[in-house]
Amino acid sequence: MAYTAGVLTLSDKGALGEREDTAGPLIKEALQKEGFDVVAYRILPDDYEEILVVLVDWVDRKGIDLIVTTGGTGLAPRDVTPEATKAAIEREVPGIAEAIRMEGMRHTPYAMLTRGIAGVRKQSLIINLPGSPKAVEESLEVILPVLNHALEKLKGSPKECARN
Repeated sequence: MAYTAGVLTLSDKGALGEREDTAGPLIKEALQKEGFDVVAYRILPDDYEEILVVLVDWVDRKGIDLIVTTGGTGLAPRDVTPEATKAAIEREVPGIAEAIRMEGMRHTPYAMLTRGIAGVRKQSLIINLPGSPKAVEESLEVILPVLNHALEKLKGSPKECARN
């Protein structure tokens, strides 16, 4: 089954057209290669309310299975993506964010400063990635192999998670 996906880039400068979004297109391309139907893509400023409204809309109204955000996960005062995501989700999936940070730490100690989270709203998975294209590539390497299985489980599949 092909799952739907949405990619949400959070960047004040990107939303104003002052910076080209390179991370969002990387995510779109990687998801499409994995068989996802990318049905939504937006660039928003680092605004808590705007982020929350789009996350809720994409799940509740559009029924998007997977939402991957990029940007707004650091320590800057306007980095509010994790807070907006936390308000949108019903359950956290901490292992995804932990895996992203662990992989990032293999490349730079600054990865420990990312505050991205992952979680579930209804039967949809929302994952925060950092904003840098390099960190996005590293994060995708870690999460892509588990996304289909995670969504199968969210949709109620009885398929086992056991290792062979």
